[in-house]
Amino acid sequence: MVVLRIRNAHKRTYALIGLCIVGLITYRYLGMPAGGRRMSRKVGLSANSSQFTLEGEPVHILGGSMHYFRVPRAYWRDRLMKMKACGINTLTTYVPWSLHQPERGVFNFHTQLDLEAYISLAAEMGLWVILRPGPYISSELDLGGLPSWLLRDGSMRLRTTYPGFTLAVNTFFDKLIPKVVPLQFKKGGPIIAVQVENEYGSFAKDESYMLFIKEALQSRGISELLLTSDKHNTLKSGGVDGAIKSVKLQKLNERDIQNLNAIQPNSPAMVMDYWTGWYDVWGDLHHVLPPENMVSTVREILRRGMSVNLYMFHGGSSFGFMSGALADPSYKALVPSYDYDAPLSEAGEYTPKYHLLRDLLSRYNRGESFPDMPALHYREAYEPAIMYQHLSLWDALSFTEGPFKSTKPVNMENLPVNNGNGQSYGYTVYETAITSGGLLRSGDNIRDRALVFVDRSYIGLFKRQSVELAVPDGKGRRTLSLLVENCGRVHQGRDLDKQHKGVVGDILLNNIPLRDFTIYSLDMKPSFIDSLYQAPWKTLPETPSFPGFYMGRLFVYGYPSDTFVKLPGWEKGVVFINGLNLGRYWSIGPQQTLYLPSPFLNSGINQVIVFEEQEGDYKVHFEDTPDLGMAADIQ
Repeated sequence: MVVLRIRNAHKRTYALIGLCIVGLITYRYLGMPAGGRRMSRKVGLSANSSQFTLEGEPVHILGGSMHYFRVPRAYWRDRLMKMKACGINTLTTYVPWSLHQPERGVFNFHTQLDLEAYISLAAEMGLWVILRPGPYISSELDLGGLPSWLLRDGSMRLRTTYPGFTLAVNTFFDKLIPKVVPLQFKKGGPIIAVQVENEYGSFAKDESYMLFIKEALQSRGISELLLTSDKHNTLKSGGVDGAIKSVKLQKLNERDIQNLNAIQPNSPAMVMDYWTGWYDVWGDLHHVLPPENMVSTVREILRRGMSVNLYMFHGGSSFGFMSGALADPSYKALVPSYDYDAPLSEAGEYTPKYHLLRDLLSRYNRGESFPDMPALHYREAYEPAIMYQHLSLWDALSFTEGPFKSTKPVNMENLPVNNGNGQSYGYTVYETAITSGGLLRSGDNIRDRALVFVDRSYIGLFKRQSVELAVPDGKGRRTLSLLVENCGRVHQGRDLDKQHKGVVGDILLNNIPLRDFTIYSLDMKPSFIDSLYQAPWKTLPETPSFPGFYMGRLFVYGYPSDTFVKLPGWEKGVVFINGLNLGRYWSIGPQQTLYLPSPFLNSGINQVIVFEEQEGDYKVHFEDTPDLGMAADIQ
């Protein structure tokens, strides 16, 4: 009986302690703002005067952009802690439709794409959140974050009130918005504002469109402050009634601020995207913005009493094939690193920008003490992985979905793969029979790059600027093969509807269109890479054929560390670690290493597969420092 009483007393004590902990968490989550003082949750963020107010109290938004889909989930907490320790009070993030809905009717909000967990973690860190749900987000993603299956509709007009587009947006928002509604400020969550679309002023093809998106958000329960974001010269055409306008810039120009204030008098001024650096494209230099330039601009923004969001605070990586491309003045694909020369590097390292920014924000907050800076993760240079097995591209084709027969070439998006959703990323092989040599012309119908083979022997390359190729003479029927790569759909501009990939029109041999194709979809999804375990891999010969897959092993002793993959002697291809697509490499640079975070590695043996198009060294290196290429200041 005594023992029972003691046990019951202990249970009551533990229950009381548990209730106290739950109460403390609830109090902090529901009532504590980033500044630390408890407040009610009735009014939210307001823009009715020259300064933002939160529950009637003046507030300055000191924002930082970091995208959950570009940072390994295991590192979300680390990166957000580093953000908080720098003096940032608001997290901003885009929501990539293309990743959350890879096929019509298929939605993914789990693990790496668990948006609710990410926003809740920000709240736990004491950060407000500005959500940017699109549907178009740009963000240097393939097709600006729009899913490629939209392009299967031959009449599609993206970012307009075209019924095929609005129906798809409504279906996506029906899944997305109910997940974030409970996380709004007035419901006890951290979301203080929501952005309507993104930079529509530079597109502006449909006057009804922004109203449609605004109503699509509000009708599903979004009740916090709405805002739009545009460059200074498109502010008017990018706005919508009921949403505050904000500006994007890198250099603070007096006229631009006056223009914003004139369009929107007696409202708070906000730089929604202050670009802390820039992205990189293949064949160019690595773009950097000197730290002193960034800090002086942020200092001036704060001096003027404006709110600001740093795009990016931490860029991360565009793993796999998610990178976008530029079309103007000529086509250029983006690299997988999204380091952005941001205050926190791609691998989460502190930079001179971080330290200068932390010092500035500390003085701006009148010496308010920030949390301690978290310790950095250990980085390691592992022993190289020696490639010991080889699989020819041609032997791997039997593991693709298909093949498919077609009289005329079919673009990626309209291939009958992925449950009728077409092919989004990767490569496509087109094969047909020829009976003569001659002049092969692509007519600029290759999107974006194609290696050309006759009887599986390489004869040349098609790309945007190179549209003619000589096919050698030969006897009898021969097989002409084109390995076509989608290097990335453009992420901005007025030609989003024209981003079909693969072979998008006729290929001519001696002015006669080629016909009767066999087409293989080589999207290199995880399921395809996994299926290659059953493929006829061979011991690496002295002169292996290209293109091909190369397999090796990385040994990790003890707990894995961050590292950087380097491929000297390799030409162009894709790296897979334990089946995960790390991204593309290309010898032309600027990027020379691929960031490999420790959560992607196992203790012990790790599988390394490299798909190489043209030339390989048979050894993959792992460095402890990144190499993003020769740097050049942003002009």
